[in-house]
Amino acid sequence: MTTLDIVFACFAVLAVASGLLAVTSTRVIHAALWLVVALGALAGTFLVMGAEFIALVQVLIYVGAIVVLVLFALMLTRSPVGPQREVSVGPRRRTLAIVAGASTTALLLAVLIPMAEVLPERQITSTEVMARDLFGIWVWPFELLSLLLLTALVAAFAVSRIGVPGKEPQR
Repeated sequence: MTTLDIVFACFAVLAVASGLLAVTSTRVIHAALWLVVALGALAGTFLVMGAEFIALVQVLIYVGAIVVLVLFALMLTRSPVGPQREVSVGPRRRTLAIVAGASTTALLLAVLIPMAEVLPERQITSTEVMARDLFGIWVWPFELLSLLLLTALVAAFAVSRIGVPGKEPQR
């Protein structure tokens, strides 16, 4: 086992742990911050594998844009910061969710582990070829995603300006 393997395993454990904390957190802001940690750890795994361009795109697009958009939407809509009792579930549903998550994980591992033995040889792709594909073939999905995110931000701003019934609007 090399040093790179150990660093990769550390990043992978950090990504899985922070992903679980993002999903199980009772506070929305904490969940968003744990998502930043998970996406950053994923970028670290890309760096260890030698995919610096993908790691940079991961940090710029996901950590730098999408998570910031989520945080702005939370701030604009005046989302409650503390835990919300009205959306918490009982122990029966929580146990069912754990069983469903563990079953899905087991199914994915049962399918993906045998596939790891038959992977084709890795081909080295230059950044120029990757950029040509990204800005040639995949430019429209990225543009549509940016429009979707812009629409979500404008909608969050609009929702934040709607008054709560029975309350005086803030000026």
